[in-house]
Amino acid sequence: MPSNTQGDDSIRNLVIVLGDQLDHHSVALDSFDPSTDTVLMVEVADEAERVWSTKPRIAVFLSAMRHFRDRLRQQGIRVQYRQLDDTDNCGSLRDELRQAIREKQPHKLVVTEPGEWRVQETLRRTAEEMDVALEIRPDRHFLCSRQQFAAHAAGRKRLLMESFYREMRRQNGVLMDGDRPVGGKWNYDAQNRQSFQGGPTGIPAPRSFPPDAVTREVIALVNRRFAIHPGSLERFDWPLTPEQAQEALDDFVESRLSNFGPYQDAMWTDQPYLFHSRLSSAMSLKLLNPRDAIQAAMEAFHGSHAPLNSVEGFVRQILGWREYVRGIYWHYMPQYAEGNAMDAHLPLPGFYWTGETDMSCLQHCIRQTLEYGYAHHIQRLMVTGLFALLLGVIPAEVHRWYLSVYVDAVEWVELPNTLGMSQFADGGIMATKPYCATGKYIQRMSNYCTTCRYDPAKRLGEDACPYTTLYWDFLIRNEARLRATPRMALQLRNLVRLQDDERRSIRKRAGRLQAECTASTDSL
Repeated sequence: MPSNTQGDDSIRNLVIVLGDQLDHHSVALDSFDPSTDTVLMVEVADEAERVWSTKPRIAVFLSAMRHFRDRLRQQGIRVQYRQLDDTDNCGSLRDELRQAIREKQPHKLVVTEPGEWRVQETLRRTAEEMDVALEIRPDRHFLCSRQQFAAHAAGRKRLLMESFYREMRRQNGVLMDGDRPVGGKWNYDAQNRQSFQGGPTGIPAPRSFPPDAVTREVIALVNRRFAIHPGSLERFDWPLTPEQAQEALDDFVESRLSNFGPYQDAMWTDQPYLFHSRLSSAMSLKLLNPRDAIQAAMEAFHGSHAPLNSVEGFVRQILGWREYVRGIYWHYMPQYAEGNAMDAHLPLPGFYWTGETDMSCLQHCIRQTLEYGYAHHIQRLMVTGLFALLLGVIPAEVHRWYLSVYVDAVEWVELPNTLGMSQFADGGIMATKPYCATGKYIQRMSNYCTTCRYDPAKRLGEDACPYTTLYWDFLIRNEARLRATPRMALQLRNLVRLQDDERRSIRKRAGRLQAECTASTDSL
């Protein structure tokens, strides 16, 4: 295949642009000299296969990269672009970088801070092996640098998101009235837990972005080359350029932000987006600056177009959680990825790759994930993540699944949310308690249970909800560990009321459920 190389003379800077750094204002492009510098971009099959990525996730990255490449070339920037086709494997990132260094003989490699520890180490080792200087520049896309987070963490026993969030609000003057939060409260979670009693009505469909010629070419390639990968591209319509990302932001603020807050935790069958923004993939790929999203939400509030509880909830996701999990990731890696505080040891059930389960909530959320490459935060935390936690799945396997299936998944944001928030595998670095619940939580927040054969109120019997059985089993088998977690005191007091014979019955039925789930893995 053509190498797309523009000239073979040695260059000053080889600027590496990774697939999640598609920011036209990237620090890596500062002082770029078209006469002496070249951008390197590589489509690497290994990145789609190292974790078994779904077709939507692969297509989002490849199409956004090609659009970014084309824009750079229109601006007169030399781009050496290695493009996948049906037969060319394109080596690992290390192999491709070594080849480019041999061809271009750069004086220096320049890159923005990667979003994955493994990639950063690959760049460091390769530069050392090839005896070329490497400059890693701080990523100004974020509002909190790695160094700022380290300073925040210094001397603290706990790195609570709430205290970090308040500090970020103060530093950036976001939703502040002097030294106090606008409205007098920092957090409006209590107003943002409503469910759809009679079903959602009047939800505007999010702005859709039908595939253009570049994206259609990528979709065809993915369907051929990655044919055996899970997922579908039939509904592929994600924003893939900065202009589309801005349109998606404008659409969300105008049409859905006002109702986002109250219903951000609600779920409903055949409603993948509800009032959510669909902006996470654009921000993960750096197509949308988080400052623009925060500013647009604040303008909506000050213009009386959206209530404070909705705006604060949206801002907290970006200025709070997004910045916080990045700080946690880089502060604790690489050891963080090995966390397994609950000593979970079962494989991920095979139905996570197919949706073939008789549990209605899991069936809907997994099939939606495979069809769209998307699920909102409660579907991830309190359906797919909750079941894996209660079942006792190896946290690293849960992490690999989340990294594989979602279009917005980049490791810096996905890993802490999965291992820390969802699986409590970090032992409480992020969360003050495991997010464990019975099936009654899902019943309260969705309509999934109305079409399910299981009863969320029952913990024993053939029609007992597996979530409810496994919830009590989770408490029983982790009772000693959880006694060190103050916020679990009430749930453990409820556990004490169980008689020994009921405990044995719960453990027995949980064992059968675990065996059935393991069998679903073996059948793949």
